[in-house]
Amino acid sequence: MNIGIFFGGSVIASVIGGMIALFAPCCISVMLPAYFASSFQNRRLLVAMTFLFAGGVATVILPIALGASIVRQLLTEQHTPVYVFGGLLMLGLAAYALLGGQVHLPMPGHRASGQTGVLSVYMLGIFSGMASSCCAPVLAGVIALSSVASSFVAALGLGTAYVFGMVAPLFIIALLWERFDWRASRLFRPRTFTWRLGTLRRTLSATNLATGVLLALIGAGMIWVGFAFRSMPPLTGWQARLTVTMQHIGLVITGALSWIPGWVAVPLLGLLLVLLARRARQQIVAGEGER
Repeated sequence: MNIGIFFGGSVIASVIGGMIALFAPCCISVMLPAYFASSFQNRRLLVAMTFLFAGGVATVILPIALGASIVRQLLTEQHTPVYVFGGLLMLGLAAYALLGGQVHLPMPGHRASGQTGVLSVYMLGIFSGMASSCCAPVLAGVIALSSVASSFVAALGLGTAYVFGMVAPLFIIALLWERFDWRASRLFRPRTFTWRLGTLRRTLSATNLATGVLLALIGAGMIWVGFAFRSMPPLTGWQARLTVTMQHIGLVITGALSWIPGWVAVPLLGLLLVLLARRARQQIVAGEGER
């Protein structure tokens, strides 16, 4: 393996590149709503939930970074089937939530009620990754990773750093949520809503309603994009200008951090992941103690 490529600042560049990719209009417009849709019912386990969501994103992004051209071709050449299928699944999850279904993550001793939550959050991550990979700035960044990596290990490391960059803002949201105890806000006080359609009647919590509405909007949007375009439409107007601006910011930040040696950057990234994993475990244990 070419140590210079992997440890010579490329890890930092990959993390920054992932962050910039997240803010591409076609990426954040899908990923952020999907993240919030899965977080509404997992507010006590946001860090753990973010790991699961990130795992879904990585399921799509990492194979492309590792050079799996078949995945890239599937997402680009089969644009309509992929988007329509993903949109229908999103609508299915929306219906599940609006009918009162829960997508809570599992807790020790409550596995039966949590399996649906794990699958739902993971699927939202997968389809966020799929939608993001059809976005030109994101796809270009991932392909660049596979082209500069000289070995499987290097590609895996750079791909992991890229995915971490994409989800790093989500981890920040999760940590800020916990630090400032936003779940105690009046906005998230228990509320219920009742709807009726003929003989069918359901009483939903506010979180179920928010989750269902967000998922329905994402699903409808994916189906529309799938039928309206053969591939992701090119960025124009303010979207193109925003993308160029974000890419410039990324270059500036990467240049400013280029003095950090790779032998520091790699362990630092590993340490961050360990600390986040530890916090996720603490949330799960604390959540179980509250039940």
